[in-house]
Amino acid sequence: MSGRVDSETPAAMSRPDGVEAPGPRGGTGAASRTATEQLTEAPLAGAGEDEDDSDLQDPSEVARRARWTAGGAGALLALAGLAAALLRLTGAAPAPVGAAYALGAAVCAPASLLGFRGRTRWALWLMIAGVMVMALGDQFD
Repeated sequence: MSGRVDSETPAAMSRPDGVEAPGPRGGTGAASRTATEQLTEAPLAGAGEDEDDSDLQDPSEVARRARWTAGGAGALLALAGLAAALLRLTGAAPAPVGAAYALGAAVCAPASLLGFRGRTRWALWLMIAGVMVMALGDQFD
């Protein structure tokens, strides 16, 4: 291959493995595409031209909403557990009940931080564990 631009056409060039580079098909000028390229360019199933694309969501928007939901739910559970712990400790309930609520709130607080940082799966599991500890403590009442 010489250094000239028009020395060889794309169809005449070949890769080192012996497979020819994609070029025009049958003189129509349409370049051949791989199956992956065809799949990525295919329209979404069921989406017509007259349909509204409002049901399609931006992945970054979905991730942001998940972070805020996980962080907010963790903070809400931590505050509720702390309030329940204070109410139980000042009332006539046994001490393990208030301690269980406080421990559950302490588990839900890091869940809030993890949720805001994008670790929503870990946040969910910590919130579940925190609520289970609070529920277990409520059984002692």
